[in-house]
Amino acid sequence: MSEKSSLFRPGEGPAADPAGSHHERRIRSFQPRRSRVTTGQRAALLRHWPHWGFDIDGLRPLDLGELFGDPELPVVLEIGFGMGEATAQMAADDPGTGILAVDVHTPGMGNLFRLAEEAGVENVRVGNGDAIILLRSMLAPASLSGLRVYFPDPWPKARHNKRRLIQPEFLDLVADRLRPGALVHCATDWEDYADQMLDVLTTHPSYENTQPDGGFAPRPPHRPITRFEGQGLDKGHVVRDVVFRRV
Repeated sequence: MSEKSSLFRPGEGPAADPAGSHHERRIRSFQPRRSRVTTGQRAALLRHWPHWGFDIDGLRPLDLGELFGDPELPVVLEIGFGMGEATAQMAADDPGTGILAVDVHTPGMGNLFRLAEEAGVENVRVGNGDAIILLRSMLAPASLSGLRVYFPDPWPKARHNKRRLIQPEFLDLVADRLRPGALVHCATDWEDYADQMLDVLTTHPSYENTQPDGGFAPRPPHRPITRFEGQGLDKGHVVRDVVFRRV
């Protein structure tokens, strides 16, 4: 029995594999991880999943206005949020923007719900599953006001580079879901991945660099430095931000 299915009865928490075998997965937005769900994280999931969470099954369209309770609210998609510290802070700092946060890490979902509850924010919704399926099968064209991909799996071995998320095929899919002027913001501490991000976005006709020199961007104030990122910076890691606009 999977980690998720053993923790929650159907409907009360994230499903183990919400898309099942319904969809082909040529590229994936994640690499599965396993770790223990604490009592506090599970309790937060049980409290908030029915209202703030949904499984990405790819079988139905997602109405963002209904999901957030406000059809006029701009919504930014965040793919991969770790333990949710940065997501909760960004939501608290910008209550006028909805954050659609997607991951497959159950402890992170519970922790994000707990942090959002403590901060008193209600502009976060959590999707459990593959963001590729969400983009391809559940979101309407021009429904998103932005995309955030912070510290995605770098797939550091050269033979695995093709598994990286930020590639032309992915950017084609995203372009159709973004409104004109929407920002695509990526960050990584892997130098060659940062170069790849910059290259594929620069050469894609649907995006333009926000930086006049065509290079990397300074870290925008809205992106907090997470504990994980801080540890990397202490070790001398260089973090690169890439910010492009949907034309």
